Amino acid sequence: MEPAPSLILDHLPDGVALVDVVLDGLTGGAATNQAVTIRWANGRFCSWCDQSSLPGRTFFEALGNPEVLGPDLHPFETALATGRAASTTLRTRDNRYLHLLAMPLAAAPTVPPQVVAAVRDVTETILEQQKRAAIHQAGQKLADLSPTELADMTIQERIELLKSNILHYSMDLLQFDVVEIRLLDQQTGRLEPLLAEGMQPEAEARILYARPENNGVTGYVSATGRSYFCNDTTKDPLYLEGCKGAKSSLTVPLMLHEQVIGTFNVESPEPGGFTDTDLQFLEIFSRDVAAALNTLELLVAEKASTAAESIEAIHGAVALPVDDILNDAVNVMERYIGHDAEVVERLQRILRNARDIKQVIQKVGEKMAPSSAHVQLRHGERRPSLAGRRILVVDADEQVRAAAHALLERYGCTVETARDGGEAASMVRAVGDEAYDVIISDIRLPDMSGYQLLLKLQEILETVPLVLMTGFGYDPGHSIVKARQAGIELVLFKPFRIDQLLDTVERALAAPKAV
Repeated sequence: MEPAPSLILDHLPDGVALVDVVLDGLTGGAATNQAVTIRWANGRFCSWCDQSSLPGRTFFEALGNPEVLGPDLHPFETALATGRAASTTLRTRDNRYLHLLAMPLAAAPTVPPQVVAAVRDVTETILEQQKRAAIHQAGQKLADLSPTELADMTIQERIELLKSNILHYSMDLLQFDVVEIRLLDQQTGRLEPLLAEGMQPEAEARILYARPENNGVTGYVSATGRSYFCNDTTKDPLYLEGCKGAKSSLTVPLMLHEQVIGTFNVESPEPGGFTDTDLQFLEIFSRDVAAALNTLELLVAEKASTAAESIEAIHGAVALPVDDILNDAVNVMERYIGHDAEVVERLQRILRNARDIKQVIQKVGEKMAPSSAHVQLRHGERRPSLAGRRILVVDADEQVRAAAHALLERYGCTVETARDGGEAASMVRAVGDEAYDVIISDIRLPDMSGYQLLLKLQEILETVPLVLMTGFGYDPGHSIVKARQAGIELVLFKPFRIDQLLDTVERALAAPKAV
């Protein structure tokens, strides 16, 4: 009869082996495969090796010569050299992961030295970690576009890109066949469909609100901000049929800055088709989906009509050329040394007409687009203090000037730009009674520093509503320090988020003015 300890070891869920380490086989400071020979192995270890008897076989060969991933690349040698346990992870050819713990047998010194190898199958844990990392990496790539690429894409192209990426990763990586994402309209509480795959048309068109009752699981999740397992759709009173024949569903909230902005729902034809691991994966992915939606500003763009998009595109295309006309006309006026009243009047008419172009485009767009579309696009977060304000942006970078138009004008601002300090001063002198409410300038202009621009503008204005822009840590001329000593407190550090830009402009507007 076999001893009881052997029976216990033989029935352990982990593999155990006693190995001889032949010190004469050491090569290059590390034990070779041939130097580690199995003396005894339990049943679990034998099952992994497809062998009923392993004594005499080399340890790594019995396991199919797996790849040693570390952290210890020579665990048996380390265990003998230190007298302590050493560990590593092995990857087999059939993509199984084994955790190896090598422990020197110190109770009775033997020749050759013996080591106990405890081996645990950690495949599920490792694959889960890899999948979690892959999901997060995929989420980071959802809206991974450069500012130039984004600027070249229409709103609809951005929406379709994000939809395509979400669907791709949901199906290929998360292996969800039925997907529905809805976005929460914060004003109405309505959950608007963004994308649906595998859902019935009537379910996709269903009107839902963020309410815990009478609006299905989706309404409940968006109202409470809590994820929801529906393990049996036939018995759950909250469930409203989405995918035909679905027997279970999993719904998580899309969260941004601890606020619900929508829901992410997946469904399965099997009862109890989702696990806690599926929930973890979906919640990880949904956080990145929410961030991507925010980055691309799709929460409002999805509701914009084709007409509104066209007007916005036209406006964006003419904004900088019109600014060039303004700058050139102002420059001619300042340099004109004659006194012909007709010439002066023509130059002033050019200025008025150039400014009117953008206003006309905006008014035509508001007439063409449905009210819901242009209200969403133009008023965004509803910042009434910005409506009708005149902003001058001074920066040599064309992308910065274009972005200023795109970001501020959607909130009702009138934006004009200048390429350097000289142009900015000329624009301020020529603006007449309609003075700029805020002037935003880079600290490094082609012809002067931001502080030098402040001094020039102080010759023209009693109070200069100036905001300086700079990259973190870049201020070789100490413009910011000098400007603050002169009373200019507001600074924008590039790159800045849109909310930081808007908040700074609002603070500049609220600053006390000279009387």
